[in-house]
Amino acid sequence: MLPKLVIPTLLLFITASAFAQEKVVADKIAGIVGDKIILRSDLVTAIADMQRNNGGQEVKGVDECSILDQMLIQKALVLQAEKDSLPVSDEEVEAEVDQRIRYFINLYGGKEAFEQIAQRTIYQAKMDFMQPIREQRLADAMRRKVVEGMTVTPTEVKEYFDKIPEDKRIFYESEMQLSQIVIYPKASHDIEKLAIDELNEYKQEVESGQKKFEFLARLYSDDPGSKEKGGVIELNRADSKSWDPVFFATAFRLKEGQVSPVIKSKFGYHIIQMVSRNGDDAVVRHILKIPQITQSEVDETSKQLDSIRTVLANGTLSFGQAVSLYGDDAQKSTAGQIMNRNGSTFLTISDMDKDLVLLLKESNLKPGEISKPSTFTDERNKKGVRIVKMLSKSEPHRENLRDDYDRVAARALDQKRTAALEKWFMAKIPTFYIMIDGEYRNCGNLSKWQINPPSTAGN
Repeated sequence: MLPKLVIPTLLLFITASAFAQEKVVADKIAGIVGDKIILRSDLVTAIADMQRNNGGQEVKGVDECSILDQMLIQKALVLQAEKDSLPVSDEEVEAEVDQRIRYFINLYGGKEAFEQIAQRTIYQAKMDFMQPIREQRLADAMRRKVVEGMTVTPTEVKEYFDKIPEDKRIFYESEMQLSQIVIYPKASHDIEKLAIDELNEYKQEVESGQKKFEFLARLYSDDPGSKEKGGVIELNRADSKSWDPVFFATAFRLKEGQVSPVIKSKFGYHIIQMVSRNGDDAVVRHILKIPQITQSEVDETSKQLDSIRTVLANGTLSFGQAVSLYGDDAQKSTAGQIMNRNGSTFLTISDMDKDLVLLLKESNLKPGEISKPSTFTDERNKKGVRIVKMLSKSEPHRENLRDDYDRVAARALDQKRTAALEKWFMAKIPTFYIMIDGEYRNCGNLSKWQINPPSTAGN
């Protein structure tokens, strides 16, 4: 049997730290599938990289035999995808390369730090990423083609579930599905004017040379993410959807050294200074001022949400409609439903912010009920008011088909797809030219690959 045909991401993308790794072994070809070559240094790098990501500890079950097996699978999928002319555009590969490079730049604290660790320029690193990312996309496309349109029937789901010993079935904590309507109180005109006047004063001090922008940002910015770095933020045009559109557009209109007028974003008021610009990449500094909300504005927003709650209770407006009318854009995209970091709507206590946990404890909501308005502070340190609807709540339990059918069905489908991939793969192996270096022929997990005549099996 083949291992599950899902290649760990760490085997597909060399990380920045792996670039700098010294090759301590003499390089040679470990394996070949068609015209796709795997070097022994690829195996060594992948193992070292996985260990680094595991806190320097060995990863159980990972050695050169297992890594070579996974890489052979990867190369075979790529080879077949190329034969089938599956489409992977240069544009999507380049976009993912840029995204990965930006991830490492942020991880290591800037371009210079990344280049020092990688011992490569940004351009060289991008070139190094192009081939593995293209191969990843081709392999994924081949997998999707093999399992396209595959489904599971209720009978298959039950057969899959019945094979799981009762004491091995997943134990679920209490889980809830929740929707919310959030309204952020608006500061008074006088408070907003104060924030604008402060930013205009900072702008004047920078432009006159009295103060450094980064000095003022460290002292006065309300953005905890950039405050300690003197307000520095790195931008790329491809990431426009991740940023407030007014902030993003203003930043890219600036010339180096120029300070923007005061602008308003969904976070508050800003001034922005362009530090450097290189094509689609830009480094800027900003100072954020969030106008302070008084208790009067909070009370007014609570009254508004209380009125909305009354209308919902009367049934003249659905919760989804209320989200569309009164919620912000982030809520509208999910109809107000709260999701955890993995994108699941099933939440445990650990998925919730402390204010939400307190609200649920105090209100003791039952499915279908809506809480009274409650204040909270979000991850941006911004004060809001919300009402929460309990959609469903499960008690702690062992997995069963009545309560957890969708989850069991998803795993049953995964198993069916894996079996289909394995069947497809075993049929395809004889059609590939395969060479495995003699050093690895005693690896038991590689026996399925050694089907070519001895003359083609390497030294």
